[in-house]
Amino acid sequence: MIAVAEVHELVGRWWFNYDAANFAELRRLLTDDATFRCRTDTGNAEWEEFVRADLSGADEVMAWMTEHRLGSPDPLRHNAANVHLTDRSDGAASFDSYISVTQIVAGMPSPLSSGVVRGAVRAEVEGLRIAELQLILDTLESVPLSERQ
Repeated sequence: MIAVAEVHELVGRWWFNYDAANFAELRRLLTDDATFRCRTDTGNAEWEEFVRADLSGADEVMAWMTEHRLGSPDPLRHNAANVHLTDRSDGAASFDSYISVTQIVAGMPSPLSSGVVRGAVRAEVEGLRIAELQLILDTLESVPLSERQ
């Protein structure tokens, strides 16, 4: 059975290498049939087209990741938090986590984005790999929860 610590380590390694633009390492962390989806929670952010993706296959995912990272700020820091398993079977697991992204503005860390990450990992001969990533970035204005229900 896959342990949450293994998933947390893999997710952390993914974001660290994404920020560092280590594209060869990112590819090694994906299954060949990996899927990647990204959007905002409202679907109408002024930068929606820059983040929107619905990709299948590691080559397609990596082409988008490379283009997207090269068009993003540097330095850039993605921080995964509250990684936890939502399902587990022999050789596979699903997880949810939060993501917080910062950039440097006027010499200081500045929030860029946050959101929810859902994903799946699979044990392969080469080790644990990411089979699915879905990011839903926060753009909806915060209000008391009672106003949403």
